[in-house]
Amino acid sequence: MSNLVPPHGCESLMLRLLPETERADALNHAKTLKRVPMTSREVSDLLMLGMGAYTPLEGFMGEADWRGVCTAMELSSGVFWPIPITLSAGQALADTIGIGEEVALVDAANDEILGVLTVTGKYGIDKELECSSVYRTTDPQHPGVAKVLAQEEVNLSGPVAVLSESHFPETYAELYFRPEETRAMFAEKGWSTVAAFQTRNPMHRSHEYLAKIAVEICDGLFIHQVLGALKPGDIPADVRTAAISALVDNYFVPGTVIQAGYPIEMRYAGPREALLHAVLRQNFGCSHLIVGRDHAGVGDYYGPFDAHHIFDEVPESKLRTRPLKIDITFYCYKCDGMATGRTCPHGETDRLHVSGTGLRKMFADKEAVPPEFSRPEVLEVLQAYYDSLPED
Repeated sequence: MSNLVPPHGCESLMLRLLPETERADALNHAKTLKRVPMTSREVSDLLMLGMGAYTPLEGFMGEADWRGVCTAMELSSGVFWPIPITLSAGQALADTIGIGEEVALVDAANDEILGVLTVTGKYGIDKELECSSVYRTTDPQHPGVAKVLAQEEVNLSGPVAVLSESHFPETYAELYFRPEETRAMFAEKGWSTVAAFQTRNPMHRSHEYLAKIAVEICDGLFIHQVLGALKPGDIPADVRTAAISALVDNYFVPGTVIQAGYPIEMRYAGPREALLHAVLRQNFGCSHLIVGRDHAGVGDYYGPFDAHHIFDEVPESKLRTRPLKIDITFYCYKCDGMATGRTCPHGETDRLHVSGTGLRKMFADKEAVPPEFSRPEVLEVLQAYYDSLPED
C-alpha cells in the first residue's frame, strides 16, 4: 500500500483519457458532432483533465462550481479548488447546442479533435468577478486577465472524454509522465514525502538552493516543468531540460531527483495559482510544494510573499500537499554562499540577488555571467542556445 498522499478530493485518480483501443471509434464519432474550438489554455486544461492531474474534476465546471471557486475557492461538493477550469463558446454557437448533446473539442491552432464534451450546462460569464477574485485585478495588461477577457460569452460545462494528448507524449518523451506514472516512480524509490519544484525556466543558483533545502526535508525532489504555452522570451523546453539535467547530474546526489514536465499553461495568478499547483502536485503524489518569492506571479501585481500567506487560509484537511515556504534567496559575499534573510545577517551591499530575468538580460547584453549566478555546466548549455539565435 502506497504511503504517498492520496489524490485530491477522492480515493483514486479521475482519468478522462480514453483507453487507446477506444480512441479510433471515438474519434470517428466525434467527427460527426458540432465542433467547439478551444484556446491554448483550454487545450492544456483538457489534457490535464485527461491524465487525472485535475482530480476530482471530470470535465469543465458548471455555474455553481465556477461561482463557488471564484468566491470561496470551493466546488459545490465542498471540495477545495482555487481556480476555475472552464470552456467558453460564442453565443451563436452555444445557442445551437442542447443540454445533453455531445460536442467535439477542437484545438483552434491546428483543427485537431482532442476530446468530446457532454454538455450538462451553459451559462454567461461574469468576467469581472472572475478576474477580481482569481487575479486580484481587472487590469487587461495582466496576461491572465487578458485571457479571461478574451473568452467568448458563454461557458459550456460537463464531463469530457479525452481522445488525444496532442503532440506532448512524442515531443517530450523523456519528460511526459502522468500522475499514475509519477506515483509509481515515487513508490519504486521508496519515497513517501516528495517536494515538487515548479519551473518554467532553467534553474539558477537560487533555484538550486531552494531545491536542496527540499531534499534535506523530503525523501525526494520532483522538478516539474511547464510544457504549455509560455511568455515571449522564455527559454524553450528542450534547452531548459538540458540545462536542468546539467545541474542535477553535477550538483545533486544521484537518485534524489526526478525531472518531468506537464502540459499546463501558466495563468500568472500568483497566490491562487500557487494553490492550484499544490492541488495538482497532490495528484502527482507530492506531499510538498516549494513556494519561493512571488510564486506564479507577474509584474508587481502580487507581493513577494502573498503566495506564502494564502496557504495559511487553507487547512490540511482541505489540501494535503503543503508549502515549503522559503524566504528570498541571494548570494552573500560575506557568507561566501547562497543564503536567505533568515540565515544571513549582512546588508544589501553584500548581497547579489539572483534571478532568471537578470540571467537572461546578461546573455542578451553579452555580459559575462558570474559563477554566483549559475553553475558553469548550466551556463554552457544556455550560452550555446543564445549563440544560436539570429542577431537583431
